[in-house]
Amino acid sequence: MKYVTTIGEREFLVEIVDDNTVIVDGVTFLVDFDSAGSQPVYSMLVDGRSYEAYVYPAEDSLQVLLHGTLYTANVEDEREKRLRASAGSRVAERGEYYLKAPMPGLVVTVPVKEGQAVERGDVLLILESMKMQNELKSPRAGKVGRVRVKPGDSVEQRQTLLSVV
Repeated sequence: MKYVTTIGEREFLVEIVDDNTVIVDGVTFLVDFDSAGSQPVYSMLVDGRSYEAYVYPAEDSLQVLLHGTLYTANVEDEREKRLRASAGSRVAERGEYYLKAPMPGLVVTVPVKEGQAVERGDVLLILESMKMQNELKSPRAGKVGRVRVKPGDSVEQRQTLLSVV
């Protein structure tokens, strides 16, 4: 099965060959991918290198926290993407984006204020979880909407932290 995965402005063509083989943009990787219990934590071995990622579904994408960076990944079946492109539709970055906690944790700092302009990649919040501080970054340029948490707050997974409009 082939998929087009978009992270930021970059597209990757991903082909899942079998349970242990994935081809990304023509490069073959040997993988071992497993869920860590009932949590949204996944353990991955890619060509013998170990990774741990937190993955949870958002409205129309996946939120992936890897090495302290939050990525928004849009995954589409290659066939569906071609059909949508031939119909002339485009995905626009508009409306309000809600930053949600990728895992339970403690808000360490919120370096932005309501109404503040932010650029794609700016740190919106630092969340501590499992003794690690994770920078949650803006996936797009905009203005900070409502900030719903403050430093010292405990948050649950998928809890809305703030918005970017």
